[in-house]
Amino acid sequence: MPPVPPASAGPRLVVDPASSVPPFEQVRQQIEQQAASGVLPPGARLPTVRGLAAELGLAANTVARAYRELEQDGVVVTRGRSGTVVAVRGEDREREGRVAATAFARRVRELGLDPDVALRLVRDALR
Repeated sequence: MPPVPPASAGPRLVVDPASSVPPFEQVRQQIEQQAASGVLPPGARLPTVRGLAAELGLAANTVARAYRELEQDGVVVTRGRSGTVVAVRGEDREREGRVAATAFARRVRELGLDPDVALRLVRDALR
């Protein structure tokens, strides 16, 4: 069976019905591997449960279980109506923090704020 690309250009998955590995686990493993390798970068949106189930010829509950386990493992985050996206983890988290800090520092300079005041504001916001 060839890979089935979801309409949203998300993960490319193959489910082997003859495998001894349950279909939900095949889906879970492939998404986890693609997220770890960067094929699915942090923030990449996954197809809806029903959409992916239809594309792979699986029951919606099968895909829902895979997504649930991926969320429990911190691989994905579900954001209600915004859908399920690949989570920011490890090095990605630090990189994203650095990007946010750089944007904050740029804005502080634009506003002409004293750096000590800016740091106090950040400490207050982190509490």
